Amino acid sequence: MFTGIIEEVGEVVQLASSTASAVLRVRAGAVGQDVTHGASIAVNGVCLTVIGQHPVPGPDQAADSTLLELDFDVMAETLQRSVIGDLSAGSRVNLERAARLDSRLDGHIVQGHVDGTAVVLARTPGEAWETFRFSIPDGLARYVAEKGSIAVDGVSLTVAAVGVASEGGDWFEVGLIPETLRATALIDRAIGDHVNLEVDVLAKYIERLLTYGRPPTTNGGN
Repeated sequence: MFTGIIEEVGEVVQLASSTASAVLRVRAGAVGQDVTHGASIAVNGVCLTVIGQHPVPGPDQAADSTLLELDFDVMAETLQRSVIGDLSAGSRVNLERAARLDSRLDGHIVQGHVDGTAVVLARTPGEAWETFRFSIPDGLARYVAEKGSIAVDGVSLTVAAVGVASEGGDWFEVGLIPETLRATALIDRAIGDHVNLEVDVLAKYIERLLTYGRPPTTNGGN
């Protein structure tokens, strides 16, 4: 489990893809220092398992103790449901280690299980923040509520507004303060870019509890 409070921005070293899976290597600083084999790390909001660690040579070819390169297996389902497969060497990614039970929950409950991807529709600068508008994939709009929580590329954000575009398609907006832009890779996102979305897990469970056992609705049904 994660909180959506990004610890640092890492850099993709490589993404080695095969037919149905991939191995992602990411260079990290503080996030890699106490990580063990098998640990969970959220990479742009996707919960991935560490399968290898490699020292990074410094300018004098000695290992740089402040950096590590971490390897992650990425299965086909993750590649299909998220934008991990679009990463390349040099891409900046949001990193967060798994939450500790003895720490404050400063964001919201984030599982690292991406529900789908969205597109950046607009970026509007403000006096003290910047408003981002994102599309909402089909089937996810019912989980997105004004003043509710959502994770965008792993960043815990509060939904400022929701709506439907005149030409069709649901959207939501969030406001990013300067600190969020500075501390995350969302500052790199341009109009047309894709991002990972994870809706509030509590909304999904509530829907499941309310609809379990009911027959599916049909056209004309109540």
